[in-house]
Amino acid sequence: MSDVKELAFVAALYSVVLPGGERLKMADLKAFAADLGLSEIQTVGATGNLLFKSRVHHPGEVETSLETGFRKRFGKTIPIIVRPAKAFRLLTAANPFSANHDPKLVAVRLMREGYGQGFVEDIRRYIDDEDVRVSDGDLWIAFQGDPGKSRLLSAFSTKKFATPGTFRTLGMVTRINAALDGMA
Repeated sequence: MSDVKELAFVAALYSVVLPGGERLKMADLKAFAADLGLSEIQTVGATGNLLFKSRVHHPGEVETSLETGFRKRFGKTIPIIVRPAKAFRLLTAANPFSANHDPKLVAVRLMREGYGQGFVEDIRRYIDDEDVRVSDGDLWIAFQGDPGKSRLLSAFSTKKFATPGTFRTLGMVTRINAALDGMA
């Protein structure tokens, strides 16, 4: 049997709230990933950002394994978006906003399948003062104020835009990329 080289991935959980309202502890997330046979496991922040290496190289297969295992272990079905580390690193370069935007007020929606340029028109009625763009299939939003008060974010929790995805701030993307720098 030949040794299969491990590939680095980033997994972004849609939610870390478990049944009963308890929040998933990142130590439990790491233990879960180890039980699935993943290696060099790290978490970044407390919002479900998992970095690891896997012998399985297809992101869809890794997503299926994580989602199925998560449902069995934690009793909740959630989307888990997986990107190869190499692809995740490209997010920073794809950011369509200038460096003078506050990284805490810029967010990207990580998706399994990218959006087309016309998607911004599809969501126009939810946009107030946010600057919204699609770059390399990812939806980027620059908020003018508190993102938690945006009608735009709440639109993605509805069935209308239920395509699996999850938001991360540019600040978190930067932190994840820094953690990837430390992976062997």
